[in-house]
Amino acid sequence: MILHPGTGSGFLILPISILATVEYFTSFQDYNTCTFFVYWQQKLVMFDFSEYSVEIKNKEFKADTGQVYPNTCFITFRNKVLKKSLVRKIGFIDTETIYKMIDSHEPLIFDHCYINNFSLTEYRKTRKLGEREPVNLSEFSARYAVFDSLEVTDFNYGLFNDGDISFENAWFINGETNFKHANFGKGNLIFAYSYFKNGNLDFSNAHMSGGDLEFKNSVIGDGLKDFQYATLGIGNVSFVNTEFGNGDVNFINTNFSDGDVSFKVARFGNGVIDFHFAKFGEGDVTFERVSFGNGKFDFRTVEFRGGRINFNRCVFGDGDIDFEGSELRNSRISFKSAVMGSGNKNFSLMDFENTQATFDNTEFGAGNISFYNSRFDVVSFRGCHLDRYFDLRMAKCNTIDLSNTIVRDIIDFRPYEFPVNIRMIIFSSMRLLGRIYIDWDINNVKSLIENQPSSTNRGKAEQFRILKQNFNVTGQYDDEDKAYVEFKRLEQKAILEESLKKNKLSALWEYPAYAFKWLVFDRMGLFATAPARVLISVIFVWFIFTIIYFLLPLFGPDKISSAIGNPESLTYLGLCMSHSAITFFTIGYGDTVPYGSIARLFSGFEGFVGVFMMSYFTVAFVRKILR
Repeated sequence: MILHPGTGSGFLILPISILATVEYFTSFQDYNTCTFFVYWQQKLVMFDFSEYSVEIKNKEFKADTGQVYPNTCFITFRNKVLKKSLVRKIGFIDTETIYKMIDSHEPLIFDHCYINNFSLTEYRKTRKLGEREPVNLSEFSARYAVFDSLEVTDFNYGLFNDGDISFENAWFINGETNFKHANFGKGNLIFAYSYFKNGNLDFSNAHMSGGDLEFKNSVIGDGLKDFQYATLGIGNVSFVNTEFGNGDVNFINTNFSDGDVSFKVARFGNGVIDFHFAKFGEGDVTFERVSFGNGKFDFRTVEFRGGRINFNRCVFGDGDIDFEGSELRNSRISFKSAVMGSGNKNFSLMDFENTQATFDNTEFGAGNISFYNSRFDVVSFRGCHLDRYFDLRMAKCNTIDLSNTIVRDIIDFRPYEFPVNIRMIIFSSMRLLGRIYIDWDINNVKSLIENQPSSTNRGKAEQFRILKQNFNVTGQYDDEDKAYVEFKRLEQKAILEESLKKNKLSALWEYPAYAFKWLVFDRMGLFATAPARVLISVIFVWFIFTIIYFLLPLFGPDKISSAIGNPESLTYLGLCMSHSAITFFTIGYGDTVPYGSIARLFSGFEGFVGVFMMSYFTVAFVRKILR
């Protein structure tokens, strides 16, 4: 592995082949750093070593920071692939001398020092202390130090005093690193730019009383990184641009307190990333542009106490993503432009009430996505491609925004085991190639769209049109009719609004046209979706014309007369009813005739209305039956 400390957002991984012809420096000391540098095309390049050797000389060494060591250490790092070596010159102090300094409570300052086989477990054995008895470490500093151990560099149950503890630019070149049950006083704990050759790093049950924890720009090799049950103080926690390597990363039950937590542009290798039961405080939590390897990403039952959560532009591997049961109130969580792999994405049972979740332009990849029984204020999927089964049966949500999405599979809103309480769903500009399972009445679809304050009538009409087509495909024909009616109503309103906006004088004809459509198409038969309503309208119109004929003699000579002398002695009202029915249904017995021009005009108009309405009824009735 070859790493280049670029000027951008962190280490750039380069292929070894490009370093076939390089010029090497023979000392780190020229750069005041423990990072393994070579020179290539006028750039400093860091690469990993495959083996090393250590030579101790009885010669005093004085570090740039002023520390004086009785011995000098020469560490030769070799890379078998490149067939090159590099030598680091630093100070050396033996482990027993360090143990005596601990006994006398001297300041433990080991900057630019080689430390071999340091172990507090071994220290306790030599001092006949209990296995878990804390060991006081005064004013500890190991900047630019090199730790070497056959098995483990061991700080377990170490008791660090108040003040900053710095391992900045330290290298742990062999063996595991153990800070299990270590207790750090009030002050910053700094591992920035450090390198852990062996990636087995144990901070489980460690406790920070206060200050920041910083692993910025650190490189951790393959192995288990264990921070479970750790308490990371009240300051900020930074893993910015950290290289975690392959292996599991364990933050189970970790308490991050109230500072900001940042994993920005960090890179995780293959392995499980587990934050199960972790607790984050009031600060913001940032995973922006993090690259996750192939392994499960577990955020189950994580408690966020109020800070903003940022997963923007993250790249997830092919493992499952699980946020089941996590909790956040009155804040925001964002996955904008994130890229997810082929695993399942589980956002079920999340308690994010009064929280806005944003997944705009996220690539969900393969694998099903579930928000089953979760609670949100707003969830936005604007611009997403929804290519797999999407379970949006949320227990409660104020707004779900599906605008500008492309749906190729199933979106499920239909409740089964619990009521789905969603106030508003936005379908604007959706390309529906798949299916939406939603119930008009149970999901209260009409109000889901009508409650949109920022949508125009044209936009709402388009959403009802999308649902109308969807209901037809899913065989929900009654729901299709309801969606079609709302689509036509809003479309007519949109046409009226757009016409008036273009030309205000169009109100002279647009309002009458709108009124006619409202009466005939909508009120009379719900746009040919309700044959029973058309039939009721037929009876109502027949009765209206009967009343008109009955009242005509009060205003002039016009009336309805019997052409055959009224042999059945019908009353005038009965005669009007008979004439209206015969005329409306165009039967034409000829036993009654209109007398007077006005009566003839009404009779002719009624005949036209009758033909129209019976055709209207036939179309609506046949449409219902044939489906």
